[in-house]
Amino acid sequence: MSHLDPERLALVAVGEPLTDAEQEHVATCDVCSIELAELEHTVAVGRSTMTLGELETPPERVWDRILDEVRSPQPAASEVGAPAPAGSPPPSAAPADAPPVADEQPKRRGGLRGGRMLFALAASIAAVLAIVGVWSFVRAPQSVEIASATLAAFPDHPGAAGTAQVIELSDGERTLTVNVEDFDESDGFREVWLITADASALVSLGELDGKKGTFVVPADVDLRDYVLVDISQEPLDGDPTHSGDSIVRGQLEFS
Repeated sequence: MSHLDPERLALVAVGEPLTDAEQEHVATCDVCSIELAELEHTVAVGRSTMTLGELETPPERVWDRILDEVRSPQPAASEVGAPAPAGSPPPSAAPADAPPVADEQPKRRGGLRGGRMLFALAASIAAVLAIVGVWSFVRAPQSVEIASATLAAFPDHPGAAGTAQVIELSDGERTLTVNVEDFDESDGFREVWLITADASALVSLGELDGKKGTFVVPADVDLRDYVLVDISQEPLDGDPTHSGDSIVRGQLEFS
């Protein structure tokens, strides 16, 4: 029985559809169905690593061993059944009633097919690793919202309103994005603060230019303590402290 080419099976394992004839063959051939299942498992394992983040580069010895297996010479068909060297004892004659010797052709085919399967497996693994590497390179860093707040107006700034959102990036950096609407423009500038619940300590994140801004939260600031987001109106007096004139303020609620 002829079997499907191992390289064709490798292509099917990575997503190429089987033809009707190939489907019928795989359904009735244990050898090809097992080989296809092994290749599909290899591809599935490779694709599952896409969610693992950074991938380590395999050491050179791994690839060397794969190449050694693929390149290892298989016994040539001409060597099987070749005449014995001169001087070697003749083979013993088989008894007349002995069962016929099994045909060696399947074994030779198995050896050659095994070498081709190793090559196909190595090729499919390399293809999956290439796909994973490209995906890891081009995908955007994952981020997640960890807290948000609704900013309410102070009496001196009626009609003002705003929102705040804290995002944590895949590398652990946190950012605070604020949006403020309907506040009166006045002299000076607006500044964004993080303040503890009892207002005993505060940290400035920087000047808000316009109605929206994103600021990096210092790594040493614990947002469980600095839970208040405040936007103040600051005069141009060179004083870095809070002016006491808050436009909006709100408390962070954690996801």
